Amino acid sequence: MYASEWENGKRAISDRYAVILRQLLGVTDTELRGAPLAAAPPSADGYDELLSRIDSAGSVSEPMVEALNDQTELLRTMDRQMGAAGLVDQMTGHLSALEDALNFTVLPTARRPVALALAGASTLAAWQAIDSGAVERAWRHYELAKRAARDAEAPMYLAHAMAEQAYVLCEAGRPSLGVDLVRSAQHTLARDGSPRLRAWLYAAEAEMCAHAGLPDDCRRALDAAGASIPSDSGDRDPDMLSIFLNGAHLIRWRGNVLALLGDAEAVTSLYDALQAVDPTFVRAQGGLHADLAQAHLARAEYDDANTHLRQARLLASRTGSVRQRRRVDLLSARL
Repeated sequence: MYASEWENGKRAISDRYAVILRQLLGVTDTELRGAPLAAAPPSADGYDELLSRIDSAGSVSEPMVEALNDQTELLRTMDRQMGAAGLVDQMTGHLSALEDALNFTVLPTARRPVALALAGASTLAAWQAIDSGAVERAWRHYELAKRAARDAEAPMYLAHAMAEQAYVLCEAGRPSLGVDLVRSAQHTLARDGSPRLRAWLYAAEAEMCAHAGLPDDCRRALDAAGASIPSDSGDRDPDMLSIFLNGAHLIRWRGNVLALLGDAEAVTSLYDALQAVDPTFVRAQGGLHADLAQAHLARAEYDDANTHLRQARLLASRTGSVRQRRRVDLLSARL
């Protein structure tokens, strides 16, 4: 009854129900309720308010930026374990604080660390929005991440944001344009950046090529990713914490891409990845089971596919992943 009255505008959504609905639907308060009322007009000249905000931003010290980055890291950890749907409010507030700090920080030397922090947080927020099915919000967050990366003169962050934005295009049915955007990101990085990021960009290119029906280009990119990945046991670069990638992760990614191509090798790669997957990457586990279902479907092994689809659906529900639930539904229709 309430849902009908909310939809027809006969009853306003109370704060109590808004909290529940935001977490259930993975939307912001503005998206749930509609556009907010216009703010009261500023004072006659506005200089006092402007200077107050500039002074406030000027107090964002190095320890404060570290604290903001720590908050991003906490949200990243919560996201991979519990999913994005319940983090919308926290992420929105965090981005707002970072964006305000950057907008009112004056000197370039003070802006760069804030801009880097905003770039990293914005790509995380964008990926969460993709997972929640909020593609327009995801696109806007990537645009914010790119602006922040340019402000920080950080080509690694810019290339990462561009390549992840290609996933929005792919989800929207434009994988060929996604291929072009990932390759543009590689061109932006040129010879700068870490080997781990270059490997990540090649793997992203391979995935876009698989969706775009370019199998030869896909395999070349996969080989390039394998040749670029560092041999150490780490999975993150100190200067690029947004990237999680090591040999085991790349095996899983390779299996995912080969499954998209219908390659028989995919099953072996994916089962190897299943043995090595970090149990804290709950959403990644769900994706891995969906990959295995797709690989088994390509081989007409329907019982095995159904087993992995059930597990994928369970994990997608656990994390509230709209993106994974949609994929599971599409694969289930092929059984």
